[in-house]
Amino acid sequence: MGLSTLWVSLRAIHFLSVLLLTGSAFYTALLAPARFRPVLAFSLRGILALSALVSLLAAVLMLATQTGLMSGDWRNVSDAETWLAVLSTRFGGVWRWEILFALASVLALLLRGRLCQQLLLLTGLLQLIALAGVGHAAMRDGWLGSLQQANHALHLISAAFWSGGLLPLLLLMRDARNIAHRADAIRSMMRFSRYGHLAVALALLTGMFNSLLIAGDPLQWQPTWWSTLLIVKVLLVMLMVTIAVINRYWLVPRFRLAGSDAATLFIRLTQLELLLAIAVIGLVSVLATLAPA
Repeated sequence: MGLSTLWVSLRAIHFLSVLLLTGSAFYTALLAPARFRPVLAFSLRGILALSALVSLLAAVLMLATQTGLMSGDWRNVSDAETWLAVLSTRFGGVWRWEILFALASVLALLLRGRLCQQLLLLTGLLQLIALAGVGHAAMRDGWLGSLQQANHALHLISAAFWSGGLLPLLLLMRDARNIAHRADAIRSMMRFSRYGHLAVALALLTGMFNSLLIAGDPLQWQPTWWSTLLIVKVLLVMLMVTIAVINRYWLVPRFRLAGSDAATLFIRLTQLELLLAIAVIGLVSVLATLAPA
């Protein structure tokens, strides 16, 4: 595997783990009713721990890979001077914070209770904000550059709430079958649905704005790999939106109908939505390495 391929793979793994960490922590720190949060945190402990650990490991490996890419020779990964040179770049300056926030997420796992969940959410959000400081979103300086990075940070946070919350949503469907937790699980899901409307709208609007800032008027885009993959990404996202609308406005009202298989279909469509989100993350990781249209 070449360094470029390794970079894309690590970027996708890192992004996925941070989205999952933040999306899960939204539930355990904010969305779930207070009395249900310890129960949900226990159910999601494996996801939270794994995503925090993977985000840290992937961030460190991405820095090592970038060292090889910038120097043109993977053997320079073992050279301290090359590491210092990479850390002195704009990417290196931002990535030091990314690794620090990822480490803070792992250390937060050593805590217990509400403080642990709040710190996991905070450090997850900080990792997303730091990610807005690298890549195409950091292509400009001045006030326009700050606007673009702030827009991209909001885009990442919205995407984390939406796509990062899908796996916990599936686990909540399981908890809803337990009579002891049914009411709280349903309330958690309804809160996710309510605020999910805003998250989806923000993800779409900030994504469109970011594309305009990066590549300008879509009518003037040239047929490149970047523009082609971006169109594919948009189509996948719109399919995710369609699934979310079907789930919320067609299936959920049918949950209580006798003999209805709405809940089973809801789970299957949510699983499909999750797979589409993973595919979008993979496309985003490739797009970040290509020149805009």
